[in-house]
Amino acid sequence: MEVVIVQDAAAGGELIAGSIADLLRRKPDALIGVATGSTPLPIYQALSSLVGSGALDASEARVAQLDEYVGLPQGHPESYRSVVLREVVEPLGLKESSFLGPDGSAEDVAEACEAYDRALWQAGGVDLQLLGIGTDGHIGFNEPCSSLASRTRIKTLTEQTRVDNARFFGGDVDQVPRHVITQGIGTILEARHLVLLATGEGKADAVAQTVEGPLAALVPASALQLHQHATVVVDEAAASKLKLADYFRATYAAKPDWQGL
Repeated sequence: MEVVIVQDAAAGGELIAGSIADLLRRKPDALIGVATGSTPLPIYQALSSLVGSGALDASEARVAQLDEYVGLPQGHPESYRSVVLREVVEPLGLKESSFLGPDGSAEDVAEACEAYDRALWQAGGVDLQLLGIGTDGHIGFNEPCSSLASRTRIKTLTEQTRVDNARFFGGDVDQVPRHVITQGIGTILEARHLVLLATGEGKADAVAQTVEGPLAALVPASALQLHQHATVVVDEAAASKLKLADYFRATYAAKPDWQGL
């Protein structure tokens, strides 16, 4: 696992956007796994700037959702399909047909989960998966004690996660769905490159446990330790509890430019 410490969220967004841009120049139809929430917004903003300036043509790129609320219609403004369309697909000029996502409004949710796992495989797999991290160490909606081998499935949100997400529902936690479809940890680990962005002091404990703690289902993000190409990008605040922060700074500073992320 590579840990890259940057000054702030904007710097992290630009760094990761640059890596995605390099991938799309090598493979224009790469499948990018996208996360939602406030953390990845600097990435999408930086990518949009590259596209807007003509420095990047992302028109052939494909995107895949990490998760989706159960019970919200696809057109609901806070369904993750709507969020991804609004924050990624439209600003980057992608075709809506390039968008893969689970059907959170399906009558048979279990089949919808299996169908999404199959769709990712049939699409050739995810080339680069963006991840955020919860204050409790969750990735996607794989809450603490999720199986490290889990596949795409339905999960019940913890009360803390619902409270954290209430800001997207007008501050009303009762409007936040109790269930979600999420790629499982086993599914996430099949992506060729995992890139986790964490910003803010509130994520410092989770980052330290993920990077320097033991591999444990109690901290789902610690599963990144198993991946052959996992990159954790953190700002100074989120890195504040890393014991090896100076080592991570030194190794990244000495990294050859041609390696990228």
